[in-house]
Amino acid sequence: MRGRKGPNCQQRQIHGETMIDHLLRFFIGGIAVSSFAALGDTLRPKSFAGLFGAAPSIALATLLITLSQKGAPFAAVEGRSMIVGAFALAAYSWTVCVLLKKFMMSSLTATLAALVVWFAVAFAFRAILF
Repeated sequence: MRGRKGPNCQQRQIHGETMIDHLLRFFIGGIAVSSFAALGDTLRPKSFAGLFGAAPSIALATLLITLSQKGAPFAAVEGRSMIVGAFALAAYSWTVCVLLKKFMMSSLTATLAALVVWFAVAFAFRAILF
């Protein structure tokens, strides 16, 4: 098997791009998380600090990388998908709160039942926007 070579150049390049993607997300995400954490630390009441945790900064890092590598149309679809996910999460969270406080369900039952709401909202917004 002397003449046989290892993985071809195209596979190495794809693997290299993937590693660069991960490194970019790591550094951009880290900077964004630190910035949002500092912003959350300055706000009052301190309960707002959780709002500025990892999710917004990771979303921004992902959008920046997507914009630079795949272009504006693809980044726009990603952005709309994030908005749909945010609405679905808000509906899910509100439903869990209602089920826990008003109907006194157990945590497991409330969270599992609210998954139906999450899927319904996500697929409804998906049908409307896409």
